[in-house]
Amino acid sequence: MKITNFAVKNYQFTLIIFLLVSVVGYLTLFSMPRSEDPSTHPPQYLITVIYPGTSPKDMEEQVVKPIENKIYGLENIDKILTTVEDGVAAFQVKFKYGVDVDNKYQEISTEMNALQNSELPKDIYLIKTEKIASSDVKILQVALISENASDKKLRDAADELKTKLEKITNLKDVKYAGIPEQEIRIDLQLDKLAQLKIPLNLVIGSLQSEAADIPGGSVNLGSKVFNVKTSGKFKNADDVANTVIYNANGKIIYMKDVAEVGYKSETVDHITRINGHRCVLVTVGMKDNVNITDVQKEFLPIVEEFSKDLPQNIKLIKNFDQANMVSQRLGHLGFDFTLAIVLVIITLLPLGSRASLIVMISIPLSLALGLIVMNAFGYSLNQLSIVGLVVALGLLVDDSIVVVENIERWLREGHSKMDAVLKGTKQIGLAVVGCTATLVIAFLPLAFLPDVSGEFIRSLPMAIITSVLASMIVAMTLVPFLGSRFLKTHEHGEGNVFLQYLQKFLTRSYSRIMPKALQFPKTTIAISIALSITAFGLFKATGFKLFPTSEKPMFLINIKMPLQANLTESDRVTKLVEAELKNHKEIVFYTANVGKGNPQIYYNVHPQDRKPDFAQIFVQLEDEAKPTEKTALIERLREKFKTMPYAKIEVKDFEQGTPLEANIVVRLFGEDPALLRKLSSEVETILRNQKGTVYINNELNTYKTDVKVKINKEKARTLGVMTSEADKVVRLAVAGLTVGDYIDNRGDARNVTLTLPRDKFSDLDALKNLYVNNIQGTPIALNQIADISFETSPTTINHFNKSRFAKVTALSDKGYYANDLLTEIVPKLDQLKMPKGYYYKLSGEKESEGDALGGNFLSVIILSTFLFVAVLLLQFKTFKGIIIVLSIIPLGILGGVVLLLINGSPMSLVAIIGFIGLSGIQVKNSLLLVDFTNQLRQEGYSIDDAIAVAGETRFLPVVLTSITAICGLIPLALNSNPLIAPLAIVLIGGLISSTILSRIVTPVMYKLMPPSIEIETKELN
Repeated sequence: MKITNFAVKNYQFTLIIFLLVSVVGYLTLFSMPRSEDPSTHPPQYLITVIYPGTSPKDMEEQVVKPIENKIYGLENIDKILTTVEDGVAAFQVKFKYGVDVDNKYQEISTEMNALQNSELPKDIYLIKTEKIASSDVKILQVALISENASDKKLRDAADELKTKLEKITNLKDVKYAGIPEQEIRIDLQLDKLAQLKIPLNLVIGSLQSEAADIPGGSVNLGSKVFNVKTSGKFKNADDVANTVIYNANGKIIYMKDVAEVGYKSETVDHITRINGHRCVLVTVGMKDNVNITDVQKEFLPIVEEFSKDLPQNIKLIKNFDQANMVSQRLGHLGFDFTLAIVLVIITLLPLGSRASLIVMISIPLSLALGLIVMNAFGYSLNQLSIVGLVVALGLLVDDSIVVVENIERWLREGHSKMDAVLKGTKQIGLAVVGCTATLVIAFLPLAFLPDVSGEFIRSLPMAIITSVLASMIVAMTLVPFLGSRFLKTHEHGEGNVFLQYLQKFLTRSYSRIMPKALQFPKTTIAISIALSITAFGLFKATGFKLFPTSEKPMFLINIKMPLQANLTESDRVTKLVEAELKNHKEIVFYTANVGKGNPQIYYNVHPQDRKPDFAQIFVQLEDEAKPTEKTALIERLREKFKTMPYAKIEVKDFEQGTPLEANIVVRLFGEDPALLRKLSSEVETILRNQKGTVYINNELNTYKTDVKVKINKEKARTLGVMTSEADKVVRLAVAGLTVGDYIDNRGDARNVTLTLPRDKFSDLDALKNLYVNNIQGTPIALNQIADISFETSPTTINHFNKSRFAKVTALSDKGYYANDLLTEIVPKLDQLKMPKGYYYKLSGEKESEGDALGGNFLSVIILSTFLFVAVLLLQFKTFKGIIIVLSIIPLGILGGVVLLLINGSPMSLVAIIGFIGLSGIQVKNSLLLVDFTNQLRQEGYSIDDAIAVAGETRFLPVVLTSITAICGLIPLALNSNPLIAPLAIVLIGGLISSTILSRIVTPVMYKLMPPSIEIETKELN
C-alpha cells in the first residue's frame, strides 16, 4: 500500500510525526477538561414562578395558562410539563434536539419579561428561567455549624465565604441556604392608618417612590463632565422610618408614626442541619469545560484558610467535594487501564519480544492520537470516555497484531525483511482497513443516539471510534516502519515457545471437531441456528433497565408529610428520622433540608423548591463503600421507615441516565378533576396490588383545604371599596408586600417588606382587624365586606402540552424491573373503563426508553446497517461473502447474554452498546478468515485446501486479538460500577463464544456457499 511504502521509505518523517503525536497526546492528557460525568446541554429549560399564598387553581388561571400559551407558540417546541402547587408553578420546557440552546434561552427569557410586564400579576415574587445542564451540579458543599451563633453571625460568615469563592473565575452559582435573609420590616398598624384616614395605596406609593434609584445624568462644567447623583435608594432602617407618607394641612406623618420599622429575618422557609447540628450550607457550581482537579486546587486553600479564621462557636465541615470523587473514580479506572495493559502485554508473548514491543509502542501512540481528536471535538475525560478508552485498548491492538503477525509469518517463511514488511502489510492491508471500517460503523449509531441519553453516552463510542481509527493509521504506517528496523529474519519457522504451544493447543482443539463439522455441514449449521435462537430467547430472561442505579456511596431520603403540614411539624418528623440515621455507623454525613430539597449534587436530580410539608436528607457513606453495602443499608432503612406513623418516608437511590421522578409513572389525561380523581384511585389500586412496587404516590387521593376570603361585591361597591384593594390588604397581612430594597453593609441588596405585626409565621389572626380604604379614603373594616370560610382544592395540577393530567407513580422494589412489572400492569390499565376524551400514557422509564431508542436512532441503525453491508461488498464483491461473515454474529450474542445472566445484570443501554460493538468485533475476526480464504483460492488452492490453510494461518491472529481484547476488558468487568461493568461483560462473553465457534461455523458456511473467485493459474505443491 502506498501509505505503508511512504512511511517505511521516509522513516525520518514518520519518526518525527509520531514523536509529535506523542508529545501533543501527553500534553492533551493533562490539559483536557476532567469531570465526573459527561457535560450535557440539552435544549431543556426550567421556568419557576413563585407567587406565595396562591392556590394551585388560581396559579393555573393567572400564571400557568398565559405562560403555556406563549411558550407553546415558539418554534421547535417538543413538550412542556407543568406542575402547579401552592404558590409555585414549575414549567419543564423541552425543544427538539438540534436547536441553538443559548438562542432558545434568550427567546424564553424575552417572552417571560414581556409577560411579566403585561399579562401576569404584578406582585409575583419571582420568575426564574434556567438552562438545564450538567454543570448545574454543585461540586462543593460545605456546612457552617453552630448551635448558638446568631442568625446574623452565621449569615455573615456564609456571605463572606461566598464572596471569597466567587472570585475564582472557574466557579459559578456560589450560594448559601438554610438561614433567612435579613430585611427591613415595616409592621404597619392599620388601625392608626384608619384613624388618620390615610389610604394604604398612599403608603405603598410613598415607600416605592423613596426606594427608587434614578440616575441624575451628567452636566458639563468647563472642560469636564460630572455625573449628577440623586438621593438614591434606602440606606438603612432610619431612612425607611423617616419616610414621609402623608403631608396635608401642615401636618407631616412619617412611616415611624404608623408602623414599627426595624431589621428582622425573613420568614423561615428552609431549615438545614448536618448530623443533627444547626448549620448553613454553602454550595458551589463549576463552569463547563474546566478541569475539576485544577479548580479544587484553587478553592481548597480558600476554604481551609477561612475555616481557621472562624469564631470558636462556628465550625466548618466540607461534607461534599466532587473533585475527590472524580479523582477516586478516575484513579480506579486508571488502575483498570494499567492492569489491562499488563494483561495485554502477557497475551502478546506468542508474537515474540520484538513483535510485542512494536505492538506495545503502537498502543500509547494510538491512544494519544485518539485523545488529540477527542479533545479537538470538545470531549472531556470522564467516567464514560475513559471506559471507551479502556474498551478501545483491547481493540486497537488488533490492527497492529494482525499486521505484525503477518510480517512475522512472512519472515518465518524465509522472505527478506523489506519484502516481509511491504508485501506482508500489503497482503493484509485491505482486510485491516475493512475490519476497522466495520468496527467504526458498528459503533457509529451510538454516537448519534438522540435526546439527552445520547448526549450523555456519546463520549464512550467516540473514544472507541477515534482510538480505533488512530490504531489503523498507526498499524499501516508506524508498525511497518518499526518492523523494518526491529524485526529480524527467523532461523526456524515455528516461532518462540509460547507461539508453538498456542499453535499446538489450537490445532489439537479443533483436530477432531473440524473434519466432522466439514463432513456434516448442514448439521453444523442447524446446531448453530439452534444456538442463535436460544441466544435471542434468553434476552427476555435478563430483564431490561435503560440505566442502572448509581454506585456512588450516597442516597436521598424524602420525607413527605401529611398534606398542609407546616414547617415546624416537618422539622419535628425530620429529627425523628435523623435520630435513626445516627445509629448507623456506616453513615458519615446526613444533611437534613426541611421545607426544601438539598442543593443539587447529582446530575439528574433537581432540588425540590420551597414546600413546608416536605423534607429531604442527603445521606453519605464512606468514599470506599461498595454498592452492595449501600443497597443493603437502603433496604434496612426502607423496612425501618415503612411503618413510620407521621409521614411517608422514601429512601431513594440515585439513578443513572435521564431524570426520572419514578420508575413507573401513569399519566391520566382529562379535564374534570373529579373524574381524574376517581380514575387515579383505580390506577393506584392496580399499582398497590402489583407485587414488586413500592412508594406508590397518588397526588389526588387527598384534597387540601384553603382559607377563602370571599368579597361581597355588592357591599363593596356600595361602600366604594375596590376588590383589588381588599385583596392587597389581605396579601399585606399574610405574605407582606416588597416595596423596595436597600444595600446592606456587605454591599448586597436586601428587601424592604411592608406587612402587619406578627410572630415568625402568619396565622389566622392575621385576617382580623383589617381595614380597607374606599375611594374617598375612608377606612372600612374588611369583615364588613368579606366572609372568611374554608374550601377544598386540588393539591397539585399537572399539564402536559397544555392538557391537564393526574399522575400515579411507583418505584420498583429490589429484584424487580419496571419493564417486567409493566407487562402485568398495562393489561389491567387497558381494562379500565374511561369516559370519552380520557386516556392514559406511561411515563417514567418507559418514556425515557422511547426518547433514547426511538425516532432518529432507528434511522441511524438502518443507515449504519447499509454502510456495514456496503463496506463488506467492497471487500468481497459478493453477497455470499457477506452472509458468511455475518453468520457469526448470533453466536457472539449467545455468549454475551449468558454472561449477563450469570452476572445478574439486566439488559441496559450500556449492554446494548456492548452488543452493537460486539457485532463489529466479530465481523472483524470473521472477515480475516474469509478474506484470506479468498486470497488462497485466487492463488489456485482448492476450496477445501484454502479453508484448511486459512483456518490454520488466520485463526492465530484472531485468537490473539480476541484474548488481548478480553484481557483488556477484564478489569472493567470486575468494576463495581453498574454503568460500566455490563459493557465489558457482554463483550467478553460474546468474544469467547464467537472466537470458539467462528473457527467451526465460518469454514462450514464457506464450504456450503463459497463465493465466486477469479482463480489465478498456479501449481499446488
